[in-house]
Amino acid sequence: MAITMPIVHVYMWSGVSREAKEKIIKGITKVFEELGIPGHAVEVVILEVPKENWGVGGELASEKFKETRTP
Repeated sequence: MAITMPIVHVYMWSGVSREAKEKIIKGITKVFEELGIPGHAVEVVILEVPKENWGVGGELASEKFKETRTP
């Protein structure tokens, strides 16, 4: 039986801490493990996008969420 090798792309704002990224990767991997896919087969790619390159509701995220801190 072939092993499914999922690749998950996570787009998020720049500036997330290393610890937060580790939690994200572990959490996503755990979900696939619960589905019977071995953890070593799961790949997670985190793509950081500056808030000024992200739009929400017609506004730059850098303006709309200027008070929001990344973890």
